[in-house]
Amino acid sequence: MKTIFIWIARAWQLGPSRILPPTCRFAPSCSEYAIQALGKYGAIKGGWLALKRILRCHPWGGHGHDPVP
Repeated sequence: MKTIFIWIARAWQLGPSRILPPTCRFAPSCSEYAIQALGKYGAIKGGWLALKRILRCHPWGGHGHDPVP
């Protein structure tokens, strides 16, 4: 399951992310954060961390450096 989620994040990085203008509010980007979280914590906890990060990515959310805990 973890591999599938990482593959989806990589597909995003290689596809739509290259076409759309850069608008990321965080460093590392949400897709890179997801890959790191999934690699470190696995599908369940890493997926939860990635989902929380994606939900914070809006105009009233945070910004700046936000590494995987």
